[in-house]
Amino acid sequence: MTPIQTNKMTNWRWVMCAMLFFATTVNYLDRQVLSLTFKEFIQPEFHWTDSDYGTITGMFSICYAIFCLFAGKFVDWMGTKKGYLWAIVIWSLGAVLHAACGWVSVHFVDGIADTATLKSIGEAVAAAGTDQAAVDAALAKFNVTSQTLLAVSSVSVWLFLACRMILGLGEAGNFPAAIKVTAEYFPKKDRAFATSIFNAGASVGALAAPATIPLLAKSLGWEMAFIIIGVLGFIWAGIWIFVYDKPAESKHVNEAELLYVNQDDESEAASDNAKEEKQMSFAKAFTYKQTWSFAFGKFMTDGVWWFFLFWAPAYFQDQFGHKASDPMGIALIFTLYAIVTILSMFGGYLPKIFVEKKGMNPYQGRMLAMLIFAFFPVLALFAQPLGDYFHSAWWPAIIIGLVGAGHQAWSANIFSTTGDMFPKSAVATITGIGAMAGGVGSFLINKGSGVLFDYAAGQGEAFQFMGFEGKPAAYMIVFCICAVAYLIGWSVMKALVPKYKPVVVED
Repeated sequence: MTPIQTNKMTNWRWVMCAMLFFATTVNYLDRQVLSLTFKEFIQPEFHWTDSDYGTITGMFSICYAIFCLFAGKFVDWMGTKKGYLWAIVIWSLGAVLHAACGWVSVHFVDGIADTATLKSIGEAVAAAGTDQAAVDAALAKFNVTSQTLLAVSSVSVWLFLACRMILGLGEAGNFPAAIKVTAEYFPKKDRAFATSIFNAGASVGALAAPATIPLLAKSLGWEMAFIIIGVLGFIWAGIWIFVYDKPAESKHVNEAELLYVNQDDESEAASDNAKEEKQMSFAKAFTYKQTWSFAFGKFMTDGVWWFFLFWAPAYFQDQFGHKASDPMGIALIFTLYAIVTILSMFGGYLPKIFVEKKGMNPYQGRMLAMLIFAFFPVLALFAQPLGDYFHSAWWPAIIIGLVGAGHQAWSANIFSTTGDMFPKSAVATITGIGAMAGGVGSFLINKGSGVLFDYAAGQGEAFQFMGFEGKPAAYMIVFCICAVAYLIGWSVMKALVPKYKPVVVED
């Protein structure tokens, strides 16, 4: 006979959720420093093209994808506490190292004395505009040539790529570790809600970024923006060491909360020393349709979020002339992510309603919610036309915010499908595989966009699409791709796994 519990249940699981929230916030702050400093500060200094920026963001995505494949397995092997600690320390180090790229560049390129001279050259060339004679005259004042600028551009791109690889190596561990913590500390019925809360850290990080990073870059230099934001990760790591333990081992979790956490597994609830589940190999993971379903959903949709994350500041400057450090530029990005943050928090609660009020199983409720959220990105079709018609960046900002809210709500639920379908011992591995697929999708859209934008700008009026010319036409093409990606992803996921079917790892 089970003894009656008289102790009030502790709520340490929500402290863990808060830690995941702050880690994800820092994750997205670090990730967005480059996008908010690129157009106004870094591109003029290093003379990058849109294609260069697309290469850097795209290669970050593909490296992140490759690392994600192994990050989940690493977290499962290392354990949640050490795995997460390693992840955030590495990505914080990578973030801080960006600040040294200018200094290293001038030491590799002859003819430029220091970073102050490099910045002055960039300002002079930017002031000269597209007039080649004016550009040559500006360079002559510093006794440098266009070949020197090309060398600076090439060296700096490779240095930023190296730093982004380190950043991606660490960031690859964030979501596998966070999803594993969620699976450890929450029963299935609460996981989507908990995931939506910590995943809102992505929106909050993106929300805080435009209000802080451009101002830091403008007042202290873009290098200090990378350093200050990067240090936040080291602070989080110091706290994590003292607050995390597995539920059964934590002094902050009483028996009542442990029983609640383990309610999906009677054998686990009966003993704190439950037998470890069998580990799943990569080869075995790819034999399940559930793995392919999750991976395809991530492949189709992650790139949409990353495109807007990386390119929205450049879009507002290219199309409407609003720099990221200007009050209008800050207001636009802030509004965009305020919409994402507020609306996306309801994403994890909707399937909870379907499960508790409509009697659906968790997977069925989650897929219905994801179908609803898959229609939000269709609004992207109207961003460019409304912005052009009203000559205002506010329409695209609001619409992109709604698209982002739909993505974050979708993301909270697609992450939770791994906990629905796979045992806890395999959750981080499967999450890593899905993150890898999402990174590949992001590489394709970011690198492709950079090449497309440069090509469209060069073609001018000769490049047309749906009534737009030049670079606006290129943006319209990418917005159309983003609009249909989620519905395609959902349809394939549903075709692969039409009904709830949990995976059992066998010998």
